[in-house]
Formats: sequence, C-alpha cells, structure tokens
Amino acid sequence: MPTLILVRHGRSTANTAGVLAGRTPGVALDERGAEQAAALPARLAALPLAAAVSSPLQRCRETLRPLLDARPGLALHTEERISECDYGDWSGRKLAELTDEPLMTVVQQHPSAAAFPGGESMRAMQARAVDAVRDWNTRIEAEHGENAVYVMCSHGDIIKSLVADALGMHLDLFQRVHADPCSVTAIRYTRLRPFLLRLGDTGDLSSLAPREPAPDESAGAAGGEGDAAVGGGAGAP
Repeated sequence: MPTLILVRHGRSTANTAGVLAGRTPGVALDERGAEQAAALPARLAALPLAAAVSSPLQRCRETLRPLLDARPGLALHTEERISECDYGDWSGRKLAELTDEPLMTVVQQHPSAAAFPGGESMRAMQARAVDAVRDWNTRIEAEHGENAVYVMCSHGDIIKSLVADALGMHLDLFQRVHADPCSVTAIRYTRLRPFLLRLGDTGDLSSLAPREPAPDESAGAAGGEGDAAVGGGAGAP
C-alpha cells in the first residue's frame, strides 16, 4: 500500500498570536510559515509524489502552493475530512485564556471524552481523518500502484490522531505526539499494519523514496509481509 507523507501547515498568523484558529477563515501563513513552505519542494525533491491532498483551509493550501508550482503535473485534491478539528465556541480564542477552562484538562488528559462546545468531539475528528486516509490509500494504490507516495497537508491534531491510529495507540495518548509547523510525518501502510517512518521531521527526506527490492530479498528474509526488520535497521519497511 502507499506511503503517506503528512505535512503540517507552515507557521500561521494564529500560531504566532497564540490563538486557537480552528476553522476560522482568513488564517494565513506568517512570514516564517511562508519560508517553511518555500523550502518544502527541495525537501521532497527525491520523492516521486503521485498526488497532493489538502485540507480546505487557507494555511494548508498556502503551504502546498510552492510544491505545486515546482511540480506543475502534480494533481491537487481537497479533502474536507482532514480539515482542522471543529473547536466550536473555542475557535478564535486565545490559548492562554482557555487554560482555565475545565474542559482543557479533559482535552489534555482524556481527549477521547472531550467534545468542544458548539463543535465536534475528538473521537469524531480522529474517525473522519482515519477514514479519509484509508480511502485515499485505496485510491492512490489503485491509480498509481502499491509503492506510490503521496503528500497530505493537514493540521496538528489531525496528524497526531493519525499517528496514534498508525501506532495502535489509544486516542487518550495522542497528546504525547508532537508535530512542528511544516514538519513531515511519514507512514507506510501495508496489508497487515502501518509503519511510522518519520515523526515531525524537519530535515532531509530522501531515504523515503521507494526502493527496488534486491534480487535475493524476499518476504521471508524480512520476517514476512508487514514485519519490521529486527533492530529497526535502515531497510525496515
């Protein structure tokens, strides 16, 4: 199955201002975020991307724009299910003032029980994002083959929840995961289970390019389909 390159959007004006943006319209990349987005094509240059999928929000579309400009043939698809969590009445509020809200403790320590007033629950957020990725994996594999690589630009909580799913972690542990603005998290999906290849990576990504199997390499030599190499060596799937 395909390898998913998850990109968190670059630093935004809301990040700089300490505001919980949510789905508030008009939240753009700040100057640093634009620089991060401009560097993305070079970071992904070694990867033969089959498609680009984006959250509909402005900051994600702006993050992918330099990559799309550098690769005119790369198709862009908008996916509503990887949009930011709907924080409801919390959207647009300062994070500092939300600290004293009783719900914030639940969000941090028991997120599977958290539902935002006027918005959605964190369980629903994860479920829709996981469904979206599974659907895109099927589509990308059908159109481009099982070794295809594609990029998806989304948001911090979405990416963290996808990582939790890939690792078989309960959603209540997902706050232990961190992804910086414009960082790359890579997940390779197989028939049996996903493998987390990168988490919040801000450096070189060339080793994520698909490789041809060596002539003497077989599923048995690696311990069977879907098994990681013992010791987590460089050749692990």
